[in-house]
Amino acid sequence: MKTFLLLADRDLDPEQPLPFGTDDLVQDLHLDTLYEAMSGGDDFLAEVVRRVVPVGLSDVEEIRYRQDVLADCAAHPQVISDLYTLTVDAIKGEKKSYFGFGFLHSSPDLVLHRSVEVLQMFAGMLRRLRAIADTHGAEFQSAGFTRFFAMIAEELDDDYLTGLDEHVKQLQFRDGVLISALLGRGGRGIDYVLRRAVNRPSWWQKLTADVPETYTYRIPDRDEAGARALGELRDRGVNLVANALAQSTEHILAFFTMLRTELAFYLGCLRLQQRLDRLHAPLCRPEPQAAERDGIAASGLYDVCLALRAPQQQVVLNDLTAADTRLIVVTGANQGGKSTLLRAIGLAQVMMQCGMPVGATSLTAGIRSGIFTHFKREEDAGMDSGKLDEEMARMAGIADHLRGHALVLFNESFAATNEREGSEINRQIIQALTERHVSVVTVTHLYDLAHQMQSASPEHAVFLRAERRPDGRRTFKVVAGEPLPTSYGADLYHDIFGADERAKQPAAP
Repeated sequence: MKTFLLLADRDLDPEQPLPFGTDDLVQDLHLDTLYEAMSGGDDFLAEVVRRVVPVGLSDVEEIRYRQDVLADCAAHPQVISDLYTLTVDAIKGEKKSYFGFGFLHSSPDLVLHRSVEVLQMFAGMLRRLRAIADTHGAEFQSAGFTRFFAMIAEELDDDYLTGLDEHVKQLQFRDGVLISALLGRGGRGIDYVLRRAVNRPSWWQKLTADVPETYTYRIPDRDEAGARALGELRDRGVNLVANALAQSTEHILAFFTMLRTELAFYLGCLRLQQRLDRLHAPLCRPEPQAAERDGIAASGLYDVCLALRAPQQQVVLNDLTAADTRLIVVTGANQGGKSTLLRAIGLAQVMMQCGMPVGATSLTAGIRSGIFTHFKREEDAGMDSGKLDEEMARMAGIADHLRGHALVLFNESFAATNEREGSEINRQIIQALTERHVSVVTVTHLYDLAHQMQSASPEHAVFLRAERRPDGRRTFKVVAGEPLPTSYGADLYHDIFGADERAKQPAAP
């Protein structure tokens, strides 16, 4: 049995390596905040979302498949909760039986006894699963859940469940074990075969029917060697069936484990939506487009992780018109919302490509082959090289893993030198990337860089600026606007030191 709820044609690979740059992506976009909101303190959910979210899907239909499954989950949250609880109960039941029996014992008879016990427990769980499918299966509309519930109805039909109960009953061997063997060299037994038990004749049949003569040997109570030999004979007889039954229980356990893992991602999405609903922060189903479509267009875009970290603050929504755009340059006032917009774009791209809703009222974006961040880092006293060298080394690592139609987010990068050199380094890197069909969003305070790029009028470029009111107030909105030769650092100075300090400044000559 296969779940196929995250991917249409295969199960999730929980051991799949994370993409290059995931650690930087988590740090720069504050993805740990997103993971915490999705997991709600559940360690298993946290591990699942950490494995699923950064691994983006590369096909429009794959994303829509997952979006449709999530829509079904949102429409039937109690059913999803019941399914998840069922998988947890099944896995815990298997572990309880395992430790209760003792994992150091591995004789065929003990393996058989434990496997029968686990199979009997699984039979009850499969009946619960079948009941959920019968009651609620028709309510689900997505291709993923439609296939899943059809599979449950087909493979867990009445005949299968009845047969499973019969097998469990037979494998308990309440009337003993019937084994056949041939005599080998020296009178030793060979070719041991476990036989299906036949009904014992009643006392009346023994008197009236022609019952074949049988011979019985009873081991004395104190014959330890005889009892040990009899146990060895039993182990030989049940060895094959014990192994087969153990494999069967492992198969059922793998099914419940995969179902739990895939449901955990959707359960995390529902928890995130509940958190954001309480904050009155909008979520929308994004519209993914083919990788050949550059750019992003959004209304009401915001930084989801900032909203989660600062729930007391009002969410600032931005509109972004940058469809068919390979380069977005963001400049403007310090502390005006530039980096927040950059993270909002990165988060929206990550969340869209793993099938999640995004923090916006509407959003359309092309699928990117990879998402990379290159944010400035605080000075590290333990660094063996300079800050610029460290930034260049990080960029070289990104370049080694770039493919066409990737996305790179720069935040005040390569500004550890003077403005002229920093501008030239940025310009050459950005030009090289965009010429190779890599989308770039850069936040910079380097006026020379922004001015040069605007003067060159590159194709498919959009220039944005953090909004500042005439009185110096920041709205934290980013609007279309050409670069200005100032970032209004004096505003921050006066905000910090107050109006009295402004009065002490000498008048301009």
